[in-house]
Amino acid sequence: MPTHGSLTKAGKVRGQTPKIQGKVRLSPVSKLRNKNNFIKRFEKRRPPGQKKPERGGRR
Repeated sequence: MPTHGSLTKAGKVRGQTPKIQGKVRLSPVSKLRNKNNFIKRFEKRRPPGQKKPERGGRR
């Protein structure tokens, strides 16, 4: 099976590009975010949305 170009040039562009440091994440890792969402929705049984559940009783 013929190739498109020689194998001696493989990885040429990637090797020439400068290394850039990764960005610092502001939000938590997606696995941790999904775990927190599960706890909030199913274990604490909070309804979705911005409203917090009202406290029972008078103040």
